[in-house]
Parts: sequence; structure tokens; C-alpha cells
Amino acid sequence: MSRGRLALQEPGELCTGTNTGEHILHAPAEDSKLQDVLSWLTPHDVAGLYTGAIANAIDYVLDGARTGRYDLQSREVHPGERASVGAKLEYEVLRSFSLPKAAPLDTLIAGVPVDIKATVGANWAIPSEAHCHLCICTQIQLGRNRHRSWLVRTHKSWLYRGKGNRDGKRGLAVQAWDKWSVPLYDWTPLPVNPLTLLTPEQTNRVVAEKPGQEERLTLMFQYLAGHIIPRSVISTVGAGRHDPLRRARGVRNRLAKEGLTLLCGKFPEQRDTAAAHAITLGPEDWVALRTDGEHESAG
Repeated sequence: MSRGRLALQEPGELCTGTNTGEHILHAPAEDSKLQDVLSWLTPHDVAGLYTGAIANAIDYVLDGARTGRYDLQSREVHPGERASVGAKLEYEVLRSFSLPKAAPLDTLIAGVPVDIKATVGANWAIPSEAHCHLCICTQIQLGRNRHRSWLVRTHKSWLYRGKGNRDGKRGLAVQAWDKWSVPLYDWTPLPVNPLTLLTPEQTNRVVAEKPGQEERLTLMFQYLAGHIIPRSVISTVGAGRHDPLRRARGVRNRLAKEGLTLLCGKFPEQRDTAAAHAITLGPEDWVALRTDGEHESAG
């Protein structure tokens, strides 16, 4: 966090200047509502559910099936679109944890109002209605393909001074995040879009308008042999074209001539074949395996 350090009030002191009235600042261990939320979250695979939710939010913003985009850091992606990942993530998190959309904040966890915040930068914008409430704050580092989250009560006394932006949003002070938040999980990798593993020459061939869709899908599976290919990637390569998944199924014979077996996780027997090669396929995942057992990229 890069905005310097402030002299903050400590737990045990009064939080002042709030819309909810003066109240005692509690450390996390003494905050009963925070502990209720933490107890509800603990049995869940929080890191795994957040990983999937973030990946879905990124896919939604990129809209690869329509735009052909696959890299959130590409110059083709406007900074405002990158920032919108956080807004989409809220709904993905609610769906992943089967939580309701509920006032006065984003949701209720164990009956406690909780706001869900994320940043692809270095701090979170805490709106005025969430001041002094519980927030799950997620930091996403796109350059390092990783993320982490904390549970913290965003006391107004622990936010940066001033009026904030036009919506009254303020950033969380470094010390509060550092000393009085509860880590939900440590740095966790995000899935890497396999298209980002291609060389520039390979990329030009796979995402070009020509040759045809089946030729480009064949090249993709060849270049990325042994890498799991999610359904969204196939839709991105076939952006704007009719039924890219059917086209993907149609390249099996071509790949077989190149010594590659194409497997789709939709079918249990093909998932078993992948598992025998130490590859776990989800129901919408694909992989091209070398029949000689080698999984290196063909490029």
C-alpha cells in the first residue's frame, strides 16, 4: 500500500465522526460480529471459490467470445474495464458462496452486513455506507496472476482523511490493513489464459481472421498440447463465428494425424484418460495429449 502512514486511533479508543455514532474500536479478536462472519467462512474453500469467481469476472469483462480479447492487461482493454472487474466480482462471489444480495451493503453473512470490495491496484475504495462495517477486501495482482483477501472492519477512523471522492469513498489506511484485518487466505495463483503462453508468431496464426476456424483451432491445440484449454478459450479463438465448440470437436481427426488425442471433460471416460496422465479436466475443459505421453507445447 503506497499512500503513507497516518496516526490512527487504536483499538479501545472511540471511533468518531461517523454516521453510526461514536463507538469503541475493537481489534478483530474482540469484534463478535467479525468472528461470526469468520466462523461462517472458515469451512469453505475461500481461496478456491474466490479464484473461480475472479476468473469468471475477468472472462466477463474481456467478453472474448465477442471481442476475441484474452489478456486483461492488453492495450485493447480500457483501464476502466480493468477496474470494473471488482464490480462484477461482487456478483460472482455471491453466486459462488450461495449468498443473497441484501441491503444495507452487498450481502449478509451469518446475519451480518458485509461489503465485498476488490482492487486491481493498491487500495480499495470504501463507500460511505460501508464505513465502520465489515468488508471482504480482495487484492488482485494481474501482472503476477495472483490474489489474496482479508476480512476487516473499515472504521472511519481507519480510512484516509478528507472528503474522499464524489461518492464519499475513501481508501483503507496501511496500518489498519496491516494490523487489524484478518487474512482469509494468502497469495493464491489465478488461472493463466493459455493463449498468453503463445509466441507472437503463434498468436498471429491462432487469432487471425484466416485461415478458417478449424485450422486455427487445430493450431491452438498443437501449440498448447498438454495444456488445459477452458471452453472460454475456444470461444475466444472462434470469436464471432458460429458454434466454435462443434468446430473444436471436428478437429479430432486432424490432431490424431499429428499424434495428438483430443479429450473433452464433458465425457467421464475422457476425464479418466486425462487423469491417467495426471491432468484433471473440468466438465468444460479440453486438452490435446500426445499419444507418446509427452505434454510439452508443440510450438
